[in-house]
Amino acid sequence: MDFLREQLAALTEKGLYRTLRENQGPPSAAAVIDGKAVVHLASNNYLGLANHPRLKAAAREALERFGAGAGASRLISGNLSLNTRLEDKVAKVKKQESALLFSTGYMANTGVLAALMEEGDAIFSDALNHASIVDGCRMSRAQTRVYPHKDMDALEKALAKSRCRRRLIVSDGIFSMDGDIAPLPDLVNLADRYGCMLMVDDAHATGVLGARGGGTGEHFALEDRVDITVGTLGKALGGFGAFIAGAHSLREFLINRARPFIFTTALPPAVIASGIAALELLEEEPALRARLWENTAFFRQAMERLGFNLLGSETQIIPVLVGDASVAMEMGEMLFQEGVFVQGIRPPAVPQGSSRLRITIMATHEREALEFALAALEKAGKRLGII
Repeated sequence: MDFLREQLAALTEKGLYRTLRENQGPPSAAAVIDGKAVVHLASNNYLGLANHPRLKAAAREALERFGAGAGASRLISGNLSLNTRLEDKVAKVKKQESALLFSTGYMANTGVLAALMEEGDAIFSDALNHASIVDGCRMSRAQTRVYPHKDMDALEKALAKSRCRRRLIVSDGIFSMDGDIAPLPDLVNLADRYGCMLMVDDAHATGVLGARGGGTGEHFALEDRVDITVGTLGKALGGFGAFIAGAHSLREFLINRARPFIFTTALPPAVIASGIAALELLEEEPALRARLWENTAFFRQAMERLGFNLLGSETQIIPVLVGDASVAMEMGEMLFQEGVFVQGIRPPAVPQGSSRLRITIMATHEREALEFALAALEKAGKRLGII
């Protein structure tokens, strides 16, 4: 298959070739990658729960009691009681009537959009929404209107022109590559004014935003104004899996119509149990979230003083604009050699000319480690002329 080799060569020439590096330990703030000890600044394990003793103990107990796998989809093999326990906890955190588990955030977004929307409907999607939302819009066959990032005037103009029978606005809560927060109050007002459903992907906000870690809705005190919330268990909650939260009728409809739910083997019992433990910790240990925000504020302010362009980040996701894809990868490699692991992000994950380093802060980062990383970033940034 010569065409594959040609395509790979073209990717390499453009600085877009991707490789896998071996993480040789747990997903901690300090890691060993490709045999090198590094400060890990590339994990979505924001609260450090992925290696928490409570999650591991819950997973072990469920493994012994329920076995390694679910055996089939929930509609085929029966609904394990753990599923209901976790869904009830998710609904409580999100202040919604119900929740439904999916295997991944990607499957949740594509499943919801393809089930709810169809030809003759319209979806209004932020230009920087996650790829799973983009693909879900395509799969739905609804008309998709992409509005410029957080441009509420453009969104309103598109809504005013639309005559479709059913309409839905969809936005990330925290944008995964820029670290900024959706203007939820404006989105809620536009949804009300134009009779639209509103869907928010809270993958990077769940466990992080809000007084209890409830996400974007809680951050703005608008939980009851969001029709559909999507979230994951695999980021701040430290495990795996995803969910939707909303009305009882939404849950029942998706059980019957969402293909990724219907045709996928259910989550393993150990995974579900660790999710339950994570939500319990979210409620019991608010200090974890406070520590995350302390670390984030310290690091962002230091990076701004050094002169890096952080693209308006407001959260634990801190992008460092580089521009050229090859330079972004070179900077990432320089940092790795200095003992700091951070990933270069290139097209198609971000627009052409906006390649960047994507730094993510964790509650479990020690101040000394963050200072070490800042020194390495300053050295690499000056050497490459970025600052």
